[in-house]
Amino acid sequence: MSVMPACPECASTYTYDDGLQFVCPECGHEWSQQASDTAEDESVIRDAHGTPLADGDSVTVIKDLKVKGASSVVKVGTKVKNIRLVEGDHDIDCKIDGIGAMKLKSQFVKKA
Repeated sequence: MSVMPACPECASTYTYDDGLQFVCPECGHEWSQQASDTAEDESVIRDAHGTPLADGDSVTVIKDLKVKGASSVVKVGTKVKNIRLVEGDHDIDCKIDGIGAMKLKSQFVKKA
């Protein structure tokens, strides 16, 4: 017997299976079983090639990136050590030698 997931809207544990979707009897929310399976994968931050990233990893920049508010550029091939993953649009927090603290998007790096 499989365990039914909690409702993503109201967190109710009384959900039930209705064919290809789950239904919450408390709030009436319906969602597909496939969406429930892929929700776990969305929380993982991946690099440009799909490799999962973790805190403390080293990454390499794959595209020249302009630094907003400065005249400097982060060049292709720049290696960034000891990254920290954060929530938001720019999901990597790091320090780059010669530039300082920055936030990067994971789509512009690959795991080193």
